[in-house]
Amino acid sequence: MNYENSREYARQQDELDPLKSFRGKFYLPQAGNEHSAYFCGNSLGLQPRAARDLVAQEFDEWAQRGVDAHFEAANPWYSYHEILSGPMARIVGAQESEVVCMNSLTTNLHLLFVSFYRPTSARFKIISEGKMFPSDRYLLETQARFHGFDPDDAVLEIHPRTGESLIREDDILDAIREHADELALVFLGGVNYFTGQLFDMQRITEAAHAVGAIAGYDLAHAAGNVPLQLHDWDVDFAAWCSYKYLNGSPGNVAAIFVHERHGESFDLPRFGGWWGHDKDRRFLMESGFTPMKGAEGWQLSNAPIFSMSILRSSIDIFDEVGMNELRKKSEKLTGYLEFVIDTLANDFPDAGLRIISPRDPAKRGCQISMIIEGRERDVFEQLTAAGITSDFREPCMIRLAPVPLYNSFEDVFAFGDALRTILVEGESR
Repeated sequence: MNYENSREYARQQDELDPLKSFRGKFYLPQAGNEHSAYFCGNSLGLQPRAARDLVAQEFDEWAQRGVDAHFEAANPWYSYHEILSGPMARIVGAQESEVVCMNSLTTNLHLLFVSFYRPTSARFKIISEGKMFPSDRYLLETQARFHGFDPDDAVLEIHPRTGESLIREDDILDAIREHADELALVFLGGVNYFTGQLFDMQRITEAAHAVGAIAGYDLAHAAGNVPLQLHDWDVDFAAWCSYKYLNGSPGNVAAIFVHERHGESFDLPRFGGWWGHDKDRRFLMESGFTPMKGAEGWQLSNAPIFSMSILRSSIDIFDEVGMNELRKKSEKLTGYLEFVIDTLANDFPDAGLRIISPRDPAKRGCQISMIIEGRERDVFEQLTAAGITSDFREPCMIRLAPVPLYNSFEDVFAFGDALRTILVEGESR
């Protein structure tokens, strides 16, 4: 696209946007400024307007039916999680039986590791990307120790090369081949939280399987952000939260994917709970755990109805729009944000402003990470005061996520306008 750094251009693009009406389906935080802009959907998505009514419906069921709502509610609580499985499966490119919403993200990953990280004295290594989200790193460290291995020996982190900001996928593939005989698992974030880099999960999964290893992913920054085809890519397992791009509310229920070939393999070790037990016999209260087929067999406890009703309000919107349409707008928005930042970098060459996210739109999600040498925290705080909600990550990163469901081109222009004012004031000091 031929971008222009002007408010008039941004408003024209918003008028042409086929998804513009969906912005009205969310509450937009206001900071008292003429044009506040929220770029933090990679940390917490915004509240769908429909959420209150869906939660209120379940409050009414509780008030009017009590325990009988488990079976007699308009959407029986006993099977409420099943309402979410279809739309969620379409978001991640899976069969409905391969997906279930349950628990929280890291809890789910630990449960999945019971089944999919089964190290031996010969095969015990895990390949992951460097600069993973800390919770994933702690997961890998503690899983290695639980199985009697030193994390420094078991976990192989692939980092960017010296002087570079992004991980070369060829380095991941080379590491897989190099450690073929001792590799148990390849475990990556589908989209790196720090840089926004999108990994080629199909290619990496094929490489892992070629050497007899399992391939699993944390999709916290990928689900609802980029199109996924987990089933077709032959991914073994994945997990993701719902409160970032999926707008599920703070700390809400997460979800898992288990490929159907594993979901129907009942000899896999797993931890059991009554909601994963054969549902036709669940209330017989008998001994002997018999897991359900599919991802549902990894469930432990009954569904958190109120929080799931909030999530439902958002994924219904995803089902209406579709990931392919969202991706089209996402690439345009991030492209415009990239253009605006580059324009400022050219106009203020001494500011030390640079982008570290991939330049190729196909290699990133809807996130641009930028550095302003030596002034990151100061600039972040000034942006916040100007009504621009972004995200600061130690030691030096400002992350911006223009989410296609509710962000606009004018939001991007407003960010650039605020940053220009900050840079001009910085030059005059």
